[in-house]
Amino acid sequence: MAKQAVGIIETRGLVSLVEASDAALKAADVSMLGWTKIGAGLVTGFYAGDVAAVKAAVDAGAEAASQVGEVASTQVIPRPHEDLSKLVEM
Repeated sequence: MAKQAVGIIETRGLVSLVEASDAALKAADVSMLGWTKIGAGLVTGFYAGDVAAVKAAVDAGAEAASQVGEVASTQVIPRPHEDLSKLVEM
């Protein structure tokens, strides 16, 4: 995972996350690492790729999700520490 970035999109509701993921994967050369239910209707998707691609994907995904639901938060982590893979399947 060296020199990669991890992007996170958290939405309220699965439909919004599916819309976000579709837009993110179409917008840039990233791969989806997976998703998880947080609770209280929040779901989070994880994406990986180079920093610029992940930033573009997260921005596109958040924009698309906001058209159909609520985006709770987004984050791009450039060059994440290798111990982060213990939390997120990379």
